[in-house]
Amino acid sequence: MTEHVRIENRGGILTLTLARPDKKNALTDAMYGKLADTIESAEFDPSARVLLIRGEGDMFTAGNDVGEFAAVAAGKSEGSRNVVRFIQSLARCTRPLVAAVQGRAVGVGTTMLLHCDLVVLAETALLSTPFVNLALVPEAGSSLLMPLRIGHARAFEMFALGEAVDASSALAWGLANRVVKPEALDAEVRGLAARLARQPAGAVRTTKRLMRNAEQLMAQIRTESAEFAARLKTAEAREAFMAFAARRPADFTKLADT
Repeated sequence: MTEHVRIENRGGILTLTLARPDKKNALTDAMYGKLADTIESAEFDPSARVLLIRGEGDMFTAGNDVGEFAAVAAGKSEGSRNVVRFIQSLARCTRPLVAAVQGRAVGVGTTMLLHCDLVVLAETALLSTPFVNLALVPEAGSSLLMPLRIGHARAFEMFALGEAVDASSALAWGLANRVVKPEALDAEVRGLAARLARQPAGAVRTTKRLMRNAEQLMAQIRTESAEFAARLKTAEAREAFMAFAARRPADFTKLADT
């Protein structure tokens, strides 16, 4: 539902709030669509000098709504392109992106941070990318961006084992700019966003463009998206989501390597 994403534009800061705290801000297709529409539209809005992404409640986001993934894995749905649109909108965004993260940031909740230019974490933040746990593969360009940011060894461990990284480690590894107490998160991130909004917008955008190889990133996203869609339809994915629904450990050992 689009009401699960709140939009506010004030003082040059376009704030996108994930507002589904009762479901741990899990992202639905409709939410991805609203986020993508807003980020794409911001490219033509001179009043939107900075984009700020935040989550309501005690968690940034639990990632993609697992029910929607499970429907695709079970052959009950073909899925949607809105998640791809959202990821591409992040990659193409020329405005500076700022994120405020508290509690868990799971899957795309972590990989979207790799597209952000400033990331502030609360001390409670836990970043995880459990794609392989669900028989899937990394997305959002993270198979390229994560090793570049933190090195192959750490990136492979995050992807292949899916263990959470705490805020202090994320800061030390270069996944965040600052770590603050939870009660100081909103003020800290809005202060940084306001400072960015006062900077010369053209110089900020050009600096961002010079720091990112957009063509390489978009090519990697397309490759990941194709692999991700294919993995969703495998026996491994069906086992992963059936196990998740039944709250039991998944058993992949008897399945062929596909």
